[in-house]
Amino acid sequence: MKKQLLAVCTFLGLLLTACSGAPDTPQANQPEPVSTEKTEIMVSAAASLTDALTELKTTFEAQHPGITITYNFGSSGKLAQQIEQGAPSDVFLSASAKDMNGLEEKQLISKETRQDFAKNELVLITGTSGAVAIDSFEKLTDPSVKHIAVGEPNTVPAGRYAKEVLDTLKIGDKVKDRLVFGNDVRQVLTYVASGNAEAGIVYASDARVSKQVKVLAAAKADWHKPIVYPGAVVAGSAHADAAKTYLAYLTSDKGKEILQKYGFN
Repeated sequence: MKKQLLAVCTFLGLLLTACSGAPDTPQANQPEPVSTEKTEIMVSAAASLTDALTELKTTFEAQHPGITITYNFGSSGKLAQQIEQGAPSDVFLSASAKDMNGLEEKQLISKETRQDFAKNELVLITGTSGAVAIDSFEKLTDPSVKHIAVGEPNTVPAGRYAKEVLDTLKIGDKVKDRLVFGNDVRQVLTYVASGNAEAGIVYASDARVSKQVKVLAAAKADWHKPIVYPGAVVAGSAHADAAKTYLAYLTSDKGKEILQKYGFN
């Protein structure tokens, strides 16, 4: 009886071992797990590009799922200073050639990637509920215009262009005590939209995106230096290939279409 019981136990043990099979091991032909890690690039861009680039981010990331975009918007001059001081950035999109030139001279951008991607115009605006009755830049000397919002000329390209216009028209000294300076062109727009300034000088693209301001006049092209937007990959970028991909998309037909939608030429 004991021999029969031992035989049965031995048989059951062998059966369980056969059913359990070999320990789980990776199959030789099993596919490797797909990496979901994304490359994040920092784009330092002029404040006037905010709306256009926000839309462009959506379409770009949809077509390039491996790359995510983070923006740092501000005045071109301050953004250039940040890059000089070592702030992380992969792409610089400036509202003026001057700020890009400064970085290029210091070899802080990849020169071969630099290209102009947009143009703009300068316009005189007032709030939609404003009471000023002027219709030209020359009439900014009118006593009804007590505050004129402009960008800070040293760091805001729109402010430099505005100063050039006022000096060309020989009214700079006459209105200098009425100037209210913004840290970037969007702050200038806010000053006028909120009624804190009766008039302001911004880009045509900025005036286009606000329902709280109206355009009084456009500056003639020969009153100021050409308003050109250059872009380039930052020399210290840790993601140069992704940065180049973004810049290529910005200058593609789709990128140009989005920029034109928001008032850029």
